[in-house]
Amino acid sequence: MGISLFFFFLFMRLFAEINGGSQDDECKASRCSHHGPLIRFPFRLKHQPEHCGYPKFELSCSEEKRTILELPYSGKLWVKEINYASQEIGVHHSDDCLQRQILNFNLSASPFTYEYAYDFSFFNCSESKAESFWLISIPCSFLSSNPVYATWSSRSLAEVNLSSCWKIFNATLPENYIYGGEYDTFMNWSKPMCGKCEAKGNKCQRKKNNSTEPEIECIDKPAKGAPMDKMVLTEAILGFLHFTFGIFIIFIVYCSNKLKREHRINIQKFLEDYRALKPSRYSYADIKKITNNFKDKLGQGGYGTVYKGKLSNEVFVAVKILDDFKGNGEDFINEVGTMSTIHHVNVVRLLGFCADGYKRALIYEFLPNESLDKFIFSAFGNNYSLGWHKLQDIAIGIAKGIEYLHQGCDQRILHLDIKPHNILLDHNFNPKISDFGLAKLCSKEQSAVSMTAARGTMGYIAPEMLSRNFGNVSSKSDVYSFGMLLIEMVGGRKNIDATVENISQAYFPEWLYNHLDQEQEVHIRIEDESDIKITKKLSIIGLWCIQWYPIDRPSMKIVVGMLEGEEGNLVMPPNPFTSMGQTRTSVRRRKTSIQPELTVISEIE
Repeated sequence: MGISLFFFFLFMRLFAEINGGSQDDECKASRCSHHGPLIRFPFRLKHQPEHCGYPKFELSCSEEKRTILELPYSGKLWVKEINYASQEIGVHHSDDCLQRQILNFNLSASPFTYEYAYDFSFFNCSESKAESFWLISIPCSFLSSNPVYATWSSRSLAEVNLSSCWKIFNATLPENYIYGGEYDTFMNWSKPMCGKCEAKGNKCQRKKNNSTEPEIECIDKPAKGAPMDKMVLTEAILGFLHFTFGIFIIFIVYCSNKLKREHRINIQKFLEDYRALKPSRYSYADIKKITNNFKDKLGQGGYGTVYKGKLSNEVFVAVKILDDFKGNGEDFINEVGTMSTIHHVNVVRLLGFCADGYKRALIYEFLPNESLDKFIFSAFGNNYSLGWHKLQDIAIGIAKGIEYLHQGCDQRILHLDIKPHNILLDHNFNPKISDFGLAKLCSKEQSAVSMTAARGTMGYIAPEMLSRNFGNVSSKSDVYSFGMLLIEMVGGRKNIDATVENISQAYFPEWLYNHLDQEQEVHIRIEDESDIKITKKLSIIGLWCIQWYPIDRPSMKIVVGMLEGEEGNLVMPPNPFTSMGQTRTSVRRRKTSIQPELTVISEIE
């Protein structure tokens, strides 16, 4: 009975493959024009059968041979580019008055999301207003004869002249949408996910079923030039019948050795995964190929230059080219040696490196939202759009990453350069710690290192890094840097700012402590009551972390617990600023440490 079912399955599969040729013909990839984007699954042209594409991925060709995508309520968009690997579609808006459709604008009915979208508020005004960066005049009226203006919802109404105006509605839109005219933008889709299937050289297609939620399957691509016909089917079946006995024996052997084979596959998979976790070595010629001859520059600093690149499997990467005339290679050795052992969701992953003569480079995973400082220090207030709940999630992620470095590795890793510039954000704004050029390793059983020179960035360096009178360099030095970073996230500005009008606010941490200690309102970009609780919690934790002496700071494990706990359970720390001129003995009489004393050890090079 089992053998009969086996042959029946083989017969039906061969029959399906033969008849599948007609389906492939009607679903074959096409273009609207010679230069137009390739149209294939999950997209389909409207004249093709529904099974050729995924629902709501229909395209059409205009009379001008342009590829057109029609979104519900949002008009027709000209598709200029489709990137199947990154699941992005580049579209061109061209409409005399797209604003007429804003009232009905709703991407929830579409499988696409805009790559960059913001919350806007629209106002109807009885008189004209002076247009500014924050107040945008809608170029065509769509409600009444009165002028209509839009502004970012995150802006305080006190900063925008909206007298004689009343709010009409809110909408989440691409920034260029409210300006009208013509512009290009990108949209993403998350379902269906075909990247892993196609990366293996297979074909992604829609399953034939009647479920309300369509499913996809990954199948092998048929070899070109080898179509099957009925003769092939007949010969295949006869061949299988001639070897029935042999197949039966093989089937018995397969069943008896199934467990052993599964064990072998599991071991092979483990070895492949382990090899994948270790960074690969590339030549300098490989680096030039990956970066397309250093075409797309992402940034530059004292360490060198960072370029965007792409590996052969369509994975985007960030390539850091180190200056070959600076240093003795210690930063390069530190970064490769340290990051080769780190695998954590909140630590950037090192994919490869180059040490070709005097040429040195590091290859990391590419994170599209760049570094945290571009949001919390932005002159345009982009940090407002993140919201306090997202800022709290970012703080928790950073803390967990540092806590992993201190406790989760075989050896304790001290980063020694925690700052917003070294915190990168992925497409969902999840934080990842980067730049381990100054990192130090020490024995996991002990917690301090001896150093001959200060490391890090001014403004984030712990006092003990500058003078051993305050204590020993240890994991608590990273805690201090994290506290300064946390307070900058709260203030949305540098902690030391001589340009502020109020002199008392020039050193923000001290100003923040005084206001909290006197139970005064801080009023930092607050929109509702939950924002107040988050702001206060982040502020108190940050002030605990920047205590002047290492022994008075919590460990990162305790910091994570404080961040994930309730704000009401936190108490104000001692004032770290009044102790700056006092002796250690006088300070310790006033305060009770929440951590044990540190043990001094020698540094492991």
